[in-house]
Amino acid sequence: MTDHRPHKEFLRSMFDAAVSAALPENCLPEHLPEPSASGRIILLAAGKGAGAMLEVAERHYREQRGLGSDRLIGLGVTRHGYGRPTGTIELIEAGHPVPDQAGVDATIRCMELVSAAGENDHIVVLLSGGGSANWIAPTAGVTLDDKQQLTKALLKSGATIDEINKVRKHLSRIKGGRLAGLAAPAKMTTLAVSDVPNDDPAAIASGPTVPDASTLADARGICAKYAIQVPPAISEALNDQANESLKPGDAAFNTAEFKIVARPQASLDAAAEVARAAGYEPIFLGDSVEGEARERAREHAGLAREALGAGKRCVFLSGGELTVTINGDGIGGPNQEYALALAIALQDLPGVSGLAADTDGTDGGQGAASDPAGAFVFPTTISRATALGLDPASFLARNDSTCFFDALSDLLVPGPTYTNVNDFRAIVVDNTGMC
Repeated sequence: MTDHRPHKEFLRSMFDAAVSAALPENCLPEHLPEPSASGRIILLAAGKGAGAMLEVAERHYREQRGLGSDRLIGLGVTRHGYGRPTGTIELIEAGHPVPDQAGVDATIRCMELVSAAGENDHIVVLLSGGGSANWIAPTAGVTLDDKQQLTKALLKSGATIDEINKVRKHLSRIKGGRLAGLAAPAKMTTLAVSDVPNDDPAAIASGPTVPDASTLADARGICAKYAIQVPPAISEALNDQANESLKPGDAAFNTAEFKIVARPQASLDAAAEVARAAGYEPIFLGDSVEGEARERAREHAGLAREALGAGKRCVFLSGGELTVTINGDGIGGPNQEYALALAIALQDLPGVSGLAADTDGTDGGQGAASDPAGAFVFPTTISRATALGLDPASFLARNDSTCFFDALSDLLVPGPTYTNVNDFRAIVVDNTGMC
């Protein structure tokens, strides 16, 4: 049996470089605003990277700027299992991707901190992917149970994250710019790790501090498009003009600043440097690739075949956020489903290996921080599966990619990375036959 360990290590090294480029310790400190002479810094954080961002920011203001507890306060909310050792600023773990009561309670506390800020205070909001689920404050008449039902339905429907967030924004008291609306007269600076296509500020964590151009009509249209059966309270809320999000030009944004501190493309660039150092030509397929995971996998397999036939020694790199329309009862996520579909499309093509993984450390799964981040594909994937009596097509049909790759010991399970620049995909084409 061919030893794939060298290429497994190479693929993993590119993934690690991509994650490292987006770690808060490497990208956040230089962007933290200077404290005023007398006001407070109010740190608020939400998302999968919230723990690490809060940890880095708190240390910066205490050790580098000498702020005591009288001038440095705040609260963070992150996904269960993604906690970090902060100092005196509390970090709460809450539900993701389905919100829970811990998230509701923490969100209300964050909103109260913003509402109580004075004109000399500076609110520093630290956002990362996952913030939409962590900061949950349903609009009047909508219950947590309503939001949970809707979230589950949208996740199963195949809707894009942008579409899901457009619905979320119109059922919330914090998303869609509403947090900025609570800040006056204090200044607000948002520092974000982007996990969304095209780095759209309004899409990161559903844009709690930036204007939103989407409308209630858009949200209703998305529910109709995917035939989502919404609870009566949500239907009523989506028809209530009072739940429209804050639009460009609103005075709430006059004292609100927004910066992206880590982008998916920068992480792909870091992986590309690893590829070049190993003698491969990096080929970028884009940092904002969307669509059904299995469809994109078939397309990318075709590109790999063409490159191999042309005698290239290269690495195809891509990011973005793929989706899965769930029709089966298996366990998996978009990256693992992509990997399984890629393996089927390649059919053990010699000279081609790949990795698809989520940079936050978990990919779909059952909601645990120990879930796999993704999976490896090698030129023996299908033959090894067949030898074990596994039918790859049947696993794909029931969306059971985790169990498939687990049987082959080809899952990537790094645990929480404490950041999130979304999907990372690398396909290595090696015309020397080393792959």
